[in-house]
Amino acid sequence: MSRRPSVRMRTRSIRTRLLVFVSATLVVVCVAMGLITALFQHAYLMGELDDRVRNVAERALGEASSHPGLDDDLTFLRADGQPAGLLSARLDEDGTIVSAAVVVQDAPPRELSAGRRTALAGIRADGAMHTRSVPGLGTYRVTVLVNGDVRVLAGLPMDDVQDMISGLVLIEAGVAVAGLAAAGCICAVVIRRQLRPLGRVAATAAEVSRAPLGHGEVTALTRVPERDTDPGSEAGQVGAALNHLLDHVESSLAEQQRGEERMQRSEERMRRSEERMRRFLADAGHELRTPLASIAGYAELMNRGTDVEPVLAWRRVSAESARMTGLVEDLLLLARLDEGRPLQSGEVDLAALVAEAVWDARAAGSGHDWQLELRLDAPASVTGDEARLHQVVAGLLANARMHTPAGTRVTAAVEAAGDGRCVIRVRDNGPGIPQALLPTVFERFTRADTSRSRADAHSGGSGLGLAVAAAISAAHGGRIRVHSVPGHTEFTIELPAASEAQAAVRTVSGDGVPV
Repeated sequence: MSRRPSVRMRTRSIRTRLLVFVSATLVVVCVAMGLITALFQHAYLMGELDDRVRNVAERALGEASSHPGLDDDLTFLRADGQPAGLLSARLDEDGTIVSAAVVVQDAPPRELSAGRRTALAGIRADGAMHTRSVPGLGTYRVTVLVNGDVRVLAGLPMDDVQDMISGLVLIEAGVAVAGLAAAGCICAVVIRRQLRPLGRVAATAAEVSRAPLGHGEVTALTRVPERDTDPGSEAGQVGAALNHLLDHVESSLAEQQRGEERMQRSEERMRRSEERMRRFLADAGHELRTPLASIAGYAELMNRGTDVEPVLAWRRVSAESARMTGLVEDLLLLARLDEGRPLQSGEVDLAALVAEAVWDARAAGSGHDWQLELRLDAPASVTGDEARLHQVVAGLLANARMHTPAGTRVTAAVEAAGDGRCVIRVRDNGPGIPQALLPTVFERFTRADTSRSRADAHSGGSGLGLAVAAAISAAHGGRIRVHSVPGHTEFTIELPAASEAQAAVRTVSGDGVPV
């Protein structure tokens, strides 16, 4: 009994947990961005300061090299335009400071005391940048340059860089706090609005669960409001399914209320009603699998503390729905082709079709090198379904884009020979298809990645693309084959030319394979 309140609280706190996890994710992102920005700005400013120190040291070395006999010559510090805080020193062959001075604003250079010279001692003459703290002057960025027997030390203060970094951190902190506050409010509103329909559906289900269903006295069960049964949303699909389920429940209860004088007939009707209910539950479970899995998966990711943004999670649900829709469409197309149903027929210009597919692929994957080759000794025209042939070429180009790294060259070629054949070739110089997969590459549900978990809805296909391409090619009286080795993969589609396409299509059997 003591565990029930905690379970009930966890169930009711999903909205709060979502908001907490989203806010935590935003905080982590803001902190990471702030740290990265501060580090890059610090590196940039330090690089500029190092360049300035190096320039000053080179000028000082050049001035000192012109008077090599004067070991303590620092006259270049008195030149016009020297920045305040610039310090320089002359060193002997052992690295001991012979003379050192610092530029003072509106005053001649001032000699450094023994304590300040001690802070600058021990710097190797390797041209590298060093950071030293000079008493009374602050932190300096210094370097030592050598030209023959002349050694010069030069340095500039780091106070300006440190002050700028501190100001930048304060500004970023203020912007981050304001952004997090605004993002938190927006997320709270969005999460509340998105989960509100699901809450109303849950309230309806809870009210129905309190109805005395076991007594057979229920005549009208509460329904989910019409506004919460929109099939365009996951919560609406759940609400519509619940209404359908309640319709069946009421139908069953009405059957139970028959009189005893018709008991035999009533029992028979009850058996039929229960059978319909079981079928409905199976269908409903199948139809609800996707929306429920999306909602449950989103809640589970947030519960685990995974860094998932709310907008990305909602997009994943839509992407998975689109992927399953494409899967169903591919299965229906394969079923129609297996039954031998005829495709639309018309004259198709393969050169224009492939060129259009290449342009579409270039727009979808600009990271690849897309090439088009036309080798036409005769018109590349076939008789067939232009939309389905375009689907085949687009699918092969999409496969090349998804399964090869950026920068891969993908070439689509069209050939029209004089032997009554038109050939489409799609090749790339990517990693190739695993040899173990080649014998079954055109079979249904064949995938290089056999796991069922993928990073996103677009990172892998359903395993039907090449099967659909083979079926469409066969339905046009042609065939498709593949040759693949590391660095070269080529798909070849052979189709009868327009003059011979009609006879070739008539030789296709009912299962979509040439007889």
